[in-house]
Amino acid sequence: MRLSVLQSNLAKGLSIVGRAVESRPSMPVLSNVLLKTEESRLKLAAVNLSLGLGITVWIGANVEIEGAVTLPAKVFVDLVNNLSNDRVDLTLDSATQTMHLRCGGNKGNIKGIDAHEFPPLIEGGEGDLTIDGKQFKDMINQVAFSAATDDHRPALTGIFMQLHGEKITLASADGYRLAVHTGQLDRKFDKALNLLIPAKSLIEVAKVISDEDEPVYISLPNERDIILFTIGQVEISAQLLDAKFPPFESVIPKDYSTSTVMYRSDLLAACARAEIFARDSAVQRPPVCQAAQAQRGPRRSHDRRPQPGTRRQRRRPRRDGRGRTGRYFLQHQVPDRRPAHPPRRAGHPPVQGRGQSRRHPSAWP
Repeated sequence: MRLSVLQSNLAKGLSIVGRAVESRPSMPVLSNVLLKTEESRLKLAAVNLSLGLGITVWIGANVEIEGAVTLPAKVFVDLVNNLSNDRVDLTLDSATQTMHLRCGGNKGNIKGIDAHEFPPLIEGGEGDLTIDGKQFKDMINQVAFSAATDDHRPALTGIFMQLHGEKITLASADGYRLAVHTGQLDRKFDKALNLLIPAKSLIEVAKVISDEDEPVYISLPNERDIILFTIGQVEISAQLLDAKFPPFESVIPKDYSTSTVMYRSDLLAACARAEIFARDSAVQRPPVCQAAQAQRGPRRSHDRRPQPGTRRQRRRPRRDGRGRTGRYFLQHQVPDRRPAHPPRRAGHPPVQGRGQSRRHPSAWP
């Protein structure tokens, strides 16, 4: 095996596949990264069997002799990141499974493991479904925060995906909150297809999707219950969870007892200031957003603690109802739709603050 590759391309590819390397692997080869030549490309891959996650990246390379090997991820990544931005020459001694690396005046040798011991990888095709990358990334970011992080209830550690009609629905819950997002598809599903994907796997998909307008190709599960996402030169496979996501349609109320309209940036700033006094406590109490009366007026974000103090913040929203935990607001990633110059409505004069004019949320169109 002998090839040449640019240091920048190699470092970028390793940064992506490195997120799938297990920290405490059951086999030594699982802490390695696979390097395999395919025509004029170098294939980098890593597998996490505990999460059912696999990431594969292809980068351009000048291949002289075909071959494959697995190298320790941490050592190889740290070495490549500390090389100069120049051409990297890689030569494998197949007898000892040692990779000889040269970049400019720097040389190094890394002992590897035979590629035949690496777990088999899922290869993708054209994909059964195509979705806009930016749309899919926003959907993941707006539901992943409410997925459970502990393994006591495995079904809640995943994100529920439903394909029905021309719509795609993502939903997650942790027992305290529920997040649901619905988007449009360019393909119609006559019968609903329900999938439960680990939240950590979909978060990695969102990280790979760039801000450019590139599509995401989704290969639906086969008999192995593995879903595959293809983004450019990156493939991410995820093992579906063998659990049933609880029905959430009936949980969403048809009517409500609490209605609040306010600027998102004002609410998050008030909750963040109130949370300062809820830190570093044996019994943490998250800040609470509370409306004292069911009428228009200031909304209060506060935290009462014996030490080190008390914080109270007044907002002027349009609201009706009861309190909510402020920490949940801080984790919700919805863009602020504050109008640049909202129209002024009679009976609601502008409120001056910090050198700029702020209007009451009731003046929104």
